[in-house]
Amino acid sequence: MNIVVFGAGGRAGRQAVAEAHRRGHRVTAVVRDPARHGDLAGARVVAGDVTDADGIAQAAAGHDAAISAAADLSAPPHDFFTASSRALATGLTKAGVRRLVVVGLASILPGASGAPLMDEPGYPNEYRSFYLGHAAGLEELRAGDLDWAYVAPAGDFDHAGARTGAYAIADHGDPASRISYADFAVALLDEVDAPRHHRAAVSIRET
Repeated sequence: MNIVVFGAGGRAGRQAVAEAHRRGHRVTAVVRDPARHGDLAGARVVAGDVTDADGIAQAAAGHDAAISAAADLSAPPHDFFTASSRALATGLTKAGVRRLVVVGLASILPGASGAPLMDEPGYPNEYRSFYLGHAAGLEELRAGDLDWAYVAPAGDFDHAGARTGAYAIADHGDPASRISYADFAVALLDEVDAPRHHRAAVSIRET
């Protein structure tokens, strides 16, 4: 397949590129500054802005599916995530790309109580504006027509974890849960290769 990865320069994006390449896919890696990302082996690296619908359409033309691992910590979270979701919906539709898999955030998905994890007692909320930005971006996806999956770690990432090739779908978010970026990328690419979830938000944990 031809897969375009937006936000390919970040930790999740890099691992998605590597996993796609490992599976034999042709990958276009979209980053802000290609000069800083010459180490994305096996990918065609191009400049792009995930909030620019026309640029997305140009980068995604001729591709079968897209992954978005994009974030911009310098921008107001609500503005960035709503703008990127709208731009992805518009640009990918223009390019004829129907499948989008988005790297999500556990905080906005249900915890053990059924309420969003960020609303459960004791959950750290110093980054609540970031959580709410992600939530607003997800609502934009729900309002659109793309075939999408919003895939989040059940808790957080194990930054030093190695690839095992295995993961599990979690019943709910769990702040103590961890998964390596490499194993999370396996889940992302499984949603591209053999989608199990259409227009759904799911939590992923280690096995």
